[in-house]
Amino acid sequence: MRSGQTRISTIALTALLVAGPVPSWAQPLSDIGEPPEAVGATVTLSGLVLPMSGLQPANRPMRRLSVDEAVTLALEQNLDLQVERLNPRIQDMSVAQARSVYTPVLSSTFTGNNENSPAIGFLSGAGDQSSVTDRTLRDAVDLVQEVPWAGGRYTAAWDGSHRTSSSVFFSFAPILQSNLSLNYTQPLLRNLAIDTPRWQIAITRANREMSDIQLRATVVVTQRNVRNAYWGLVSAQSFLAVQRQSLELSQESLRNNRTRVEVGTMAPIDIVEAESEVARNEENVIIAEAAVERAEDLLRTLIFDPDAPDFWSIQIQPSDEPMLAPREIDVDAAIRHALSQRTDLDAVDRNIETSETDIQYFGNQRLPDVNLQVDYRATGLGGTFLERGGDFGIGEITGRQETSFASVLGSIFTNDFPAWTVGVTMSYPLGTSSADANLERARLQRGQEQTRRRSLEMRIATEVRDAARAVRTNLQRVEATRASRLLGERRLAAEQRRFEVGLSSTFLVFQAQRDLAQARNREEVAILDYTRSLVDFDAVQEVPLF
Repeated sequence: MRSGQTRISTIALTALLVAGPVPSWAQPLSDIGEPPEAVGATVTLSGLVLPMSGLQPANRPMRRLSVDEAVTLALEQNLDLQVERLNPRIQDMSVAQARSVYTPVLSSTFTGNNENSPAIGFLSGAGDQSSVTDRTLRDAVDLVQEVPWAGGRYTAAWDGSHRTSSSVFFSFAPILQSNLSLNYTQPLLRNLAIDTPRWQIAITRANREMSDIQLRATVVVTQRNVRNAYWGLVSAQSFLAVQRQSLELSQESLRNNRTRVEVGTMAPIDIVEAESEVARNEENVIIAEAAVERAEDLLRTLIFDPDAPDFWSIQIQPSDEPMLAPREIDVDAAIRHALSQRTDLDAVDRNIETSETDIQYFGNQRLPDVNLQVDYRATGLGGTFLERGGDFGIGEITGRQETSFASVLGSIFTNDFPAWTVGVTMSYPLGTSSADANLERARLQRGQEQTRRRSLEMRIATEVRDAARAVRTNLQRVEATRASRLLGERRLAAEQRRFEVGLSSTFLVFQAQRDLAQARNREEVAILDYTRSLVDFDAVQEVPLF
């Protein structure tokens, strides 16, 4: 009776091996063996209770994600991307700081002065006093601005004063005075087309554009990393399922061998080899579980908010499977797209533009410094005019005439007492100036960047071709490893049938099982490489991969 049960068990195992599991090529990877949800449970292997996850607790919360959902989460929560998003804002502040040179500067001054001078003679103006007292209150307002066009600069100043003096030589007591002065300086050669502020603004704007380029590159790289990590987790879970499947086969062989020993058709020593095979597969399962945890941690650090309370405990369950349908690859179109969209090529173009700005600036600095200066001044005077008798008008006060401060201001605006000055100043260095050396350096840098761009174009074309070649190669690998896996299943089934009729050994059966497990692993690796090569082919048209 026991011999018949052994025969039935052996026939069932043989049928299972002949049929084999549904090929991973034709089914979702998560359907091979036990579902990935089993991670965190325990399983009994050879009488040992082994944890399926050494770092994660059982009954963890699960989050099912598609690859597009994972990418969306990363774009919202990835820390590296959040850091990179701050750079354009920082550069905006640099541009604002560079433009602040054109901000008008308004300043005001209020002073009071009291001076007593001893009388040292008739000409001191003290009259019959022993000293001369002079008091002045002065208020001044100045406005200065560098104009954002043509390198000009203007200055506007107004001042008003109230002065009293005991000197007999003063005809006003008090004296009310006001002055308005305007000055404009216009470069005629150097600093006309471009000056230092406009040069610095152009450089900071180029840096602002570079930060945008770097942000776009970081977005593409993050998307690529998330997709690769997602498929890496899918592959790790599939690899774990393959290892569990191999473990189940070895456990079934061990049970069958023990049955044969019990009925006397096999020597007890043959059980040792079967137990060794089970132990080896147990180790492979443990290693595969650790790989799943590692892949899960890699993905969670890319897409989840680390401040979330369940950041480390939540279990990620991918809901998408790799698409194995062949994809048409147009290499020429991909190269053209890369040459128009690659971020590193855009960065080189910004460097070339910066060199052009440097050439323009330093070339302008070699010109003579010729400036046109225009000054205008208007003065108003008033107060209390003292009419004096005596010789030279320094006698006793005989009358007074009042002039208000409003009349003083009116004299300014009616241009009663104008003064104009127009002049041209010129300076030019004798010999080689620093601008000459800077200009030559800027020209060399532009030539260097232009050569670098041509070299980069060749490298981009090569990278795109390599990425396209990897897609085709990995697709062919999937076909080859699929055929190898099917042959491994047939070989294991045949070896099992030979073992049943006594024409094979336990060693050969276990060797066929190992070969089948390796063939399945190679197929999973080929599928993962093909999926990642598609991701890389799309990414290499936007950013450099290495």
